[in-house]
Amino acid sequence: MQQQTAAFQQAFRGTFSGVLRWEQLDELWARLRADADGWYLYAIGEPPPAETVDETVLLRFIEEIDVLLRREHQEDYCGIVYVDDAQSPTFVKIFDPNNLGVSCGYSDNPPLPGWILSRLPPSDLQAPMPQPGNRRRWWQRLFAS
Repeated sequence: MQQQTAAFQQAFRGTFSGVLRWEQLDELWARLRADADGWYLYAIGEPPPAETVDETVLLRFIEEIDVLLRREHQEDYCGIVYVDDAQSPTFVKIFDPNNLGVSCGYSDNPPLPGWILSRLPPSDLQAPMPQPGNRRRWWQRLFAS
C-alpha cells in the first residue's frame, strides 16, 4: 500500500503538458474513450477510490466534465487540463474552472486539481477546503444509479 501511495505521489508531481486548445482536449477525450478500462476517477476532497471505474462511468464522466469545462471556462482556449503523455495518457489533472488559483508554474506544493484520472490507485491529497456544495452534488449525481 505504501508503495502504491509513493508511486501515485511521484506521478502526481511528475511532468505534465497543458492541454491548451479545445481541439487538443477533444483528442485527449478520444484517446481515453478508446482505452477506457483501468482508470481511477478521483475528485479531490472525496475519499480516494479503491477500484477503477467501469467504461460506462468513465465515458459519462468525460461527457459531463467536458460540458462543465466548456460552459464554465469561457475562454477560447482550454489550459486547465494537464496530461502526463498526450499520446498515451496514464495521468490527467483537471482543474476546476471556478477554483483555479494558480494552476500553472512550479511549486513544492502545487495547487490541487479538482479531478484526477489515473491508472495508479490514488492516495488522499488532503484538500485544504471541502468541495463546494454544487461540485459535490455534481460528483454524486454522476454515480447515482
